[in-house]
Amino acid sequence: MSRSQGVNGQRLFRAVTSGLPTLWLCVFFLAPFALVLKISLADPVIGQPPFTPLIDATGSLHLTFDNYRLVFGDSLFLASYLGSLRIAALASLICLLVGYPMAYAIARTPQPWRTLLLLLVMLPFWSSFLLRIYAWMGMLSTHGAFNTALLTLGWIERPLALMYNDFAVYLGIVYTYLPFMVLPLYAVLEKQDPDLREAAEDLGATPWRVFMDITLPLSLPGIIAGLMLVFIPAVGEYVIPTLLGGLDTRMIGRALFDEFFVNRDWPLASAVATVLLLVVVLPVMIFQRGRGGAHP
Repeated sequence: MSRSQGVNGQRLFRAVTSGLPTLWLCVFFLAPFALVLKISLADPVIGQPPFTPLIDATGSLHLTFDNYRLVFGDSLFLASYLGSLRIAALASLICLLVGYPMAYAIARTPQPWRTLLLLLVMLPFWSSFLLRIYAWMGMLSTHGAFNTALLTLGWIERPLALMYNDFAVYLGIVYTYLPFMVLPLYAVLEKQDPDLREAAEDLGATPWRVFMDITLPLSLPGIIAGLMLVFIPAVGEYVIPTLLGGLDTRMIGRALFDEFFVNRDWPLASAVATVLLLVVVLPVMIFQRGRGGAHP
């Protein structure tokens, strides 16, 4: 093989490896987002589809920003956005506090047992997500497993209200998204060089100092990845707050569902979805750009 053929082969390989993810992103993210953005700039109508075209029969462009004015001017949507951000942020923090020790323990376990422990972390994904949430509804109900056990042990005199509140929502989100925190943390912790810890211990560092000065800083990429993997889907969560949360648990996923399927106001729902996407994606893009600038 000549040198020019090798160079051409490398260029082709790079084009394919970069082109396929770009094509996937365009087809399954940018194109749907463009459609949602288009609908958000239309007016709602009673018909099929339930929104006006952006270009009318005369060829005139008809855009409206009334939907965005309503989103930013309605306190209900503002409360839903803030509630989603609050619940997703706190649930992500809980996942980090629970998932880090799990990932650390798995990474320090002898090799034959790591596969089994990782399998146990992934095991819930082998069953339907909806069935798992229904199972939690049964366990958290007034006559569920938790209240029955507590009453039997005599720790409580009457059943606790474990359902239809923020507690149940946090529990459902943490249970559902915990593997997304454990796996990236494990991937980072497992690759850390044990010689660094041994050198620090030989120099007299305590186990806590070794963890704070070596293990934790080197695991920051896994922490950031885990927080993003949990926070981003949790912000738009619909099933968990609907089935486990109460009427006071306002999350933007429920507002989206109501506007799309109850009120049939697709332009307003599209505006809500667009704002949500910008709220989630723009900080991530700014953060990634900042990291790229810090490490040229």
